[in-house]
Amino acid sequence: MSGSSYTTSFTVDRTPAEVFDAINDVRSWWMTTVEGDNRAIGDEFSYRVPGVHFCKMRVTELVPGEKVVWTVVDNHMGFISDQSEWIGTEIRFELSEKAGGTELRFTHDGLVPTYECFDICQNAWTFYVGQSLRTLAATGVGEPSDPDTLSLGEEAARVG
Repeated sequence: MSGSSYTTSFTVDRTPAEVFDAINDVRSWWMTTVEGDNRAIGDEFSYRVPGVHFCKMRVTELVPGEKVVWTVVDNHMGFISDQSEWIGTEIRFELSEKAGGTELRFTHDGLVPTYECFDICQNAWTFYVGQSLRTLAATGVGEPSDPDTLSLGEEAARVG
């Protein structure tokens, strides 16, 4: 996919195994309500923010302490016209040891600046990965959203 895909990284004072576990605890850093499972290759999971966003992902790679990859298999956003923007994209978490801690490099491969959803999605990933997941990995407590009470306006205010 494109080299201009959204990417961000952070380093925390935790082991790669601890950060790997935090990534896979999606209910503690992303959405409190997630359907399905994400613990094994081939697992599928989804979340729905009514009227705003539905996304279904398949776990395509799991290397403990090193990498997590999800492929988006279905997606609908109530705020864009092209519903194919996320379908087939990969969400990657790559871990490496850095000076007694762990660096997490996050890439949503295929989420590019030309997409209609890019600005909103970039803001959301910046919050969910850069703040909520980072806090979960570092302290054990993330800041997930409750999809049943979240609206696009509230989400934009939270992440924008």
